[in-house]
Parts: sequence; structure tokens; C-alpha cells
Amino acid sequence: MKNYLILGLAIITVLFSCTTDDTSDIVINDNSTVNNNSGGETPSDDCIFLSGTYVEDLTLDANSCYKVNGSLIMASGTTLTIPAGMTLEALAAGANVYIAISQGAQIIANGTADSPIVMTSDAAAPSAGDWGGLILLGKAPINSVTGTSTSTSEIASLPFGGTDATDNSGSLRYVRVEYSGGAADGQSENNGFSFYGVGSGTSVEYIQAFEGKDDGIEFFGGTVNASYVSVVNAQDDSIDWTEGYTGTITNAYVKHGADHDKGIEADGFNTDFSNAAGYFSKPTVTNLTIIGLGSATGNEAIRLRAGTQGIFNNVLIQGFEEGFDLDGDAGDSPTGAGVISGDLSVTDVTFTDVTLNMKNDTAEIFTEAEFISGNGNATGTDYATWGASWTVE
Repeated sequence: MKNYLILGLAIITVLFSCTTDDTSDIVINDNSTVNNNSGGETPSDDCIFLSGTYVEDLTLDANSCYKVNGSLIMASGTTLTIPAGMTLEALAAGANVYIAISQGAQIIANGTADSPIVMTSDAAAPSAGDWGGLILLGKAPINSVTGTSTSTSEIASLPFGGTDATDNSGSLRYVRVEYSGGAADGQSENNGFSFYGVGSGTSVEYIQAFEGKDDGIEFFGGTVNASYVSVVNAQDDSIDWTEGYTGTITNAYVKHGADHDKGIEADGFNTDFSNAAGYFSKPTVTNLTIIGLGSATGNEAIRLRAGTQGIFNNVLIQGFEEGFDLDGDAGDSPTGAGVISGDLSVTDVTFTDVTLNMKNDTAEIFTEAEFISGNGNATGTDYATWGASWTVE
């Protein structure tokens, strides 16, 4: 029996050794019954631990248990495949426990409505910020740099951005990220889903961020299109974009919990750096519902600033003091100029229990009617249909 164990460990060592000297070794800490039960007792944790930088493909087995216990980074050229129905736990140890898909790598995580993929905390009583979250980094354009230059992600310090608008970082379908958002410091915080320069070749649909400490979903530039997006109980902004994001968000549902900030916080560029490329974020958002806690509790449903542009269609906002808050100036952050030019507009919106539909804190003078048309015509997204069975609240 001892010989078989030694042989098995040798095979594992060969299979998971790195191919280059300058890349961190793959780390798979096997804590399973098969290889560690010499005493005949059932261990308390029967999972395979995953962390480190992977330079070969990693395909998870639907019949096995895995736990992310550090930074799991997929290097360029590799693919992480997660089967439908898998619950992938993460050690409740904060910011340094996360999954990152580097530039040139891919994730294939295709669940179904009946068998979603769940990434969650391993805590007995999980709470927001228990672990980091899911990070995708691509080669699509960002406006904080120019040409083939890249920027660096807040978490993991990995490069992102480039010139390939159709870059493909894989596929996310029916994926739920829970209890994420662990903060490394005041400036570097994980989100549920972080899309850094991710391209339109990436498939993103039916994703939910639940009970996150920071933003639910954030787009740092890029061109990725996201459909059927749910964010429930994010403690910071539910949906956030910056650095020249120009994709589409179609069918999105946001619901605030007791701790929250904006439903959407949108920046035209990253004001901590610069708008080196000289253009602004301009996504198209269609079929959006944002549910707040009531107009008496204050807060803004959607904050538009730093020159962001955007085309909003069919938006239902319920329970906020302010519907749209526009901030900007006549210099580097010309948010109001986008309204005047037609690059920032809302078509068909319904306000329920909202005190002020629009607040203009920009350098431009315009009326509500110049920014919003079709007041009272919106129905929002049909979340009761597409969010059934695989989401939680």
C-alpha cells in the first residue's frame, strides 16, 4: 500500500510540474481521503486545494471537490474549465484568495439554469468580503494607455488592455459569485466579477454577484458584451465602468441590501490615471431594473461622471432620492457635453418612488427632456423569467 502511495505522489509531481523556470509552480495541495487517510479516519475537509500560477490547462472534475486557498492565476495560453453544477469554494481569508484569468488565457465555465456554477466562501457563516472574486484580463482597448501599452490590475498586478477589440477570454454562462470583495487596502479592492480590458469575443451571460463587499461587476475598459446580469446586495456600486468601456449590458437587474452605494457608478476614464487615448466610456445599456430601499433613505440610482457617455434604453428605477446624477466639468470630464451631443441619453424610463429624476452637476445647461425621453414608458428587465431558479436573493 505504501508503494502505491509513493508512486501516486510521483505521478502527481510529474503531471503538475512547471515547464519554465521563471513561472511560479502549479500548487495543488491534495487533502483528499485517497492520499491522506492512512489513519483510517475521515478528514474534515475532503477537497483538493488550488492556488498558484498554472502554465497548463486545468480541467476540474465534476466528481471532485476543490477549494481555492490562495491566488489561482491562469497564465497566457491556458484554459480553466469548470463543469456545470460545480460549487467551487474559496478559503474565507480575504483579498488574496481569488481566481484570475490572465491575458491570453481563457475560462470555460458554462453552467445551466438547473445546474449553475457557484463560486463561494467556505465559511460556515459566510459574509461579504470573505474572499476576492473572479478576475478576467484581456487585450481589448482601454483609454488609460495608448497603442499596445498595457495597464496593471488593482488585484494581482496583472497586465490588461491592448488593441484587440474582439479578444476572447472564454465563456461565462450561469455563474454566480458569492461573498466576494475582500479588500487588500483602501485603493485595491476585489469585485464579484472584474473585467479588465476584456474583448467582445468573450461570452458573458447569466451571471450573478451576490453579497459582495465592493462592486458587484466592474468593467475596466474593454468591449465585452454582458447579458442577463444580476447584482444583489453589493455593498459598494452594483455595476461600475471606467477606462473607456464600450460594450453592451443587456437585461440587468440590481437590488440593494442594507449596505450599498450606487446602482451604477460610471466613469468615462480612470481619474486616478489619465485619459491617454482621448475617448470616453460609452456602453449601451438596455432593459435595466434598479431596486433601492425607498426615496426616504437617500442615495442615487445611477451616477454618471468623468465624461462618461452611454445610451440607456428601457430603464426602471424604484426607491431612490435621485434617479440620475450627472457630474462633470468643461475640461477633462465633459459629462454634460455628452448630453448636448446625444452621446449620453435615456430613452424610455419609469421612476417609482424617486424624488428627483435628474440632477445636473455638470458645466452644461440642459433640461430633463433633453436627457430623458419617454418618461413612464419603461418596464425594465423581465427578471422573474430569466433569473428564475439559478439566482439567489
